[in-house]
Amino acid sequence: MLEGFKFDEDREKKAPARRARRNDSDRLRDALLALSDHRGQVLDHSEKSWASVTFSGARHTVTMLFAGAEAAAAAEFFIAALPEHEFTIPRRLVADATICEVEHRMVPSPRMVVRCEILLLVED
Repeated sequence: MLEGFKFDEDREKKAPARRARRNDSDRLRDALLALSDHRGQVLDHSEKSWASVTFSGARHTVTMLFAGAEAAAAAEFFIAALPEHEFTIPRRLVADATICEVEHRMVPSPRMVVRCEILLLVED
């Protein structure tokens, strides 16, 4: 009945795959993608530690690509909404969110590259 079936004896010994832990950068990228209606693509993301006398956190620089007419329209909304957007990242506060640079091309098809900076503080 089970001819040709090979039982994997090591299968029971294998540990279950671990899910990677999500960090602040992951959560911020997800929030930015949601704000862009998932029509943008993160090209680059860097972060640099930041601290003042009373706060600590990191300044994130994110470059996103919006390719196509619908994506370009989403980029226009993203640019307008980002500075006042209320982020919901657990135990973090967005103190500043700015658009630093926008590259907009129409030929051969609509394309926008947006660079933004977000100051993400640890909320105690």
